[in-house]
Amino acid sequence: MLIAIVSMVVLVAVRLISPQIIRTLIALVSEGAGMEAMPQITRLAVGLLVIYVIRGLMQFLSSYMSHCAGWGVVADTRRAVYQHLQRLSLRFYENQQTGQLMSRVINDTELFEHLISHAVPDLLVNALMLVGVLAVMFSMNPLLAVLTMLPVPLLAVAMRGFGKYVRPAFRQRQAALSDLNASLNDSLSGVREIMAFTQEEKQQRHISRHIDRYRDSMLRALRLMAMFGPLIEFASSLGTVVVIYFGGRLAFGKTLPLEDLVAFFLYLELFYQPVRVLGGVWERVQESLAGADRINELLSEQPDVADRPGADPLEAPVTARIVLDDVTFAYQEGETVLEHIDLAIESGQVVALVGPTGVGKTTLASLIPRFYDVTEGAVLLDGRDLRDLQLAGLRQQVSMVLQDVFLFTGTVRENILFGRPGATEEEMINAAKVANAHDFIMHMPEGYDTLIGERGVKLSGGQKQRISIARAVLKDAPILVLDEATSSVDTETEVLIQQALERLMVGRTTLVIAHRLSTIRNA
Repeated sequence: MLIAIVSMVVLVAVRLISPQIIRTLIALVSEGAGMEAMPQITRLAVGLLVIYVIRGLMQFLSSYMSHCAGWGVVADTRRAVYQHLQRLSLRFYENQQTGQLMSRVINDTELFEHLISHAVPDLLVNALMLVGVLAVMFSMNPLLAVLTMLPVPLLAVAMRGFGKYVRPAFRQRQAALSDLNASLNDSLSGVREIMAFTQEEKQQRHISRHIDRYRDSMLRALRLMAMFGPLIEFASSLGTVVVIYFGGRLAFGKTLPLEDLVAFFLYLELFYQPVRVLGGVWERVQESLAGADRINELLSEQPDVADRPGADPLEAPVTARIVLDDVTFAYQEGETVLEHIDLAIESGQVVALVGPTGVGKTTLASLIPRFYDVTEGAVLLDGRDLRDLQLAGLRQQVSMVLQDVFLFTGTVRENILFGRPGATEEEMINAAKVANAHDFIMHMPEGYDTLIGERGVKLSGGQKQRISIARAVLKDAPILVLDEATSSVDTETEVLIQQALERLMVGRTTLVIAHRLSTIRNA
């Protein structure tokens, strides 16, 4: 960024010199200099050429280094936003759409690049230019310099009023873009359902409404911008007219030399050009601030579940005895899901939770890795309240195999190693064998390096479940939560998964949630 600033200062300096060279040339001509002035004219031409070369080089350095700084800020901001998102609780995500969050991470942060790479350099260069030009103009003719500044108060009032209206317009535009991204994400993720229920036309209308909303919000912002530009041009032109009138009178009255008048007009353009540019800068600043508002809104979100000061990192091995002590839990006030639950799961014991859908079985299981905090009572691990343990240490002690398996886009290997990235090849293969997954993996085109598509779309439900089990085996946590792990597979696959689960449960404190008796027969 320092190189960019230095290049901007040099750029302003060389721009200020150019009119002086032309002023000197006109003075030579006005004084009737003959051929004896050619060496001086040659030096002036060469000097002007050097100035143009330096100006081009400084423009390159300023532009490139500003972009480097801008994209650096964007990258750092995206990392910070994503890191913050990872700290937020599940309760936050239950009220959000993935596409909207993606829009904040990608689209809103990108507006910072406009601010750093364009608005800030333009602001610095043109502010320096204004100061430099005014200094030269006042040294040449204070009266004309004062007249040049007459439109400036009008522009200041206009910019303040413009910002009051355009910033909310840009916020609405970013919100509309966020909604469009969310709808597109839902539609593309649910393309099978759309085809199965022949809802293509309905989805087309739905997406089209969001496209129209984004277009309309964009046009509202552009309309405000379009109104601001002509106002700046009019104010600049008004100042030029005033200077031409009074400058002409001074020149005809012989109180202002011709070369000074011409040079003043050149500086006049150098004065109003930054004024016009600063109007555009003000637009980009308002646009960037609209994005910053949305980012700050997200960063101000605080997690419901967080580490207490001085929480135990839980580095020592645990016996994995779990106790729910008079636990009450509600997702929202007045909507109690669990009420005064007492439960003890001894180390190495398998306990099953059975009951109809909606009675809180999955909710209870979610309290063990502390995805949520209890409303009343406490959940204890080896006699210690989970809230006194660091989240990372606690969750390292828990493996989960869920009904709705999530696999990442990538290879089979990458998804199994997600359980323990530092595991060896042998450990990974052994985990797959325990999960009854090794055989079908080896029949795939690239074995463990086979790409499985988004969310594992190229795999069957049973194959995805067994990879999920292999992931849990590799993690080798002392506590295991099985939530409907065999509810969506055929009988033959269920047998394979059940065998894998039985091997996985050996020596682990296990909480099983199921509807099928085959899954809970050992509980």
